[in-house]
Amino acid sequence: MARVFSGIQPTGTKHLGNLLGAIRHWVTDQDEHDCLFCIVDLHSLTVPYDVEELRRATLDLVTLLLAAGIDPDRSTLFVQSHVREHSELAWILSGVATTGELSRMTQFKSKAGGRDSVSVGLFTYPVLMAADVLLYQGERVPVGDDQRQHVELMRDVAIRFNGRYGDTFVVPEASIPPIGARIMDLQAPENKMSTTCGTELGTVYIMDPPGRLKKKIMSAVTDSGSEVRAGPDKPGVTALLDILSSVTGTPTSALEERYDGVGYGTFKRDVLDALVAYLEPIQARYAELRADPDAVRAALAQGAEKARVLAVPTMERVRDVVGLLPTS
Repeated sequence: MARVFSGIQPTGTKHLGNLLGAIRHWVTDQDEHDCLFCIVDLHSLTVPYDVEELRRATLDLVTLLLAAGIDPDRSTLFVQSHVREHSELAWILSGVATTGELSRMTQFKSKAGGRDSVSVGLFTYPVLMAADVLLYQGERVPVGDDQRQHVELMRDVAIRFNGRYGDTFVVPEASIPPIGARIMDLQAPENKMSTTCGTELGTVYIMDPPGRLKKKIMSAVTDSGSEVRAGPDKPGVTALLDILSSVTGTPTSALEERYDGVGYGTFKRDVLDALVAYLEPIQARYAELRADPDAVRAALAQGAEKARVLAVPTMERVRDVVGLLPTS
């Protein structure tokens, strides 16, 4: 079994793209790999935020992951800040990564927005990402294609550290989900669905009730003509086909045959019905867990203990090879 590390920030309401592009693959991975699922709350400190909102969002995200099928008995689910070795390793790795590498990170350029003054954390958070994975000797990192650059950095850092201090870290590899990895905005289908950069009406949130889902699906942008098929000239219909294919497991080609000669109205209603059926059990389980927050916190405590069993030996090895004086 490969060891798989996945991290997700607590900030931002989670949407269908998060669920279909990442979370549902994590649920499946539990049956095949040794999985660690980390709520990376320290990464949320790099930009201005509301303190109480961060606490609430962190607990809400844990609840959502449990509702979606993450099982704390089959995997390790924990909060990043509950395992202090993340921060320590990030500092040590900052002596291995270079400013040139970090300045080339496209996400930093995007988030900095050309400003001269941004937090140092926004610049160095890829080093913390590297520490998150290397701390647990992670072999696979499931990420979207836009995160591939960060995995390449953590690979470079691991190789450089091993070359300088001796074999210490497993060199991880990116794992890009082949299906449902790019769920597009329903109002701007040339863009990925996003909480921060997307349109409100084009972003389907996991906890959207059926009435809200109906408004979003039925008002989704379509294309000229009435042919239900995927293609670069039909981004709106393609976005809806991707959703229907992802939630039903039906290949797009089969859906194109099914809706041959059928208008957009019927097609959209079927997308809506399939989406409501897919989200309903997750929403119901989420409501149950929200009523028992102590159980959610207990799952986090269990996860943090399991994570420390892996993190502590790695840090003992790192401290030794870099020449830090032992405490005893």
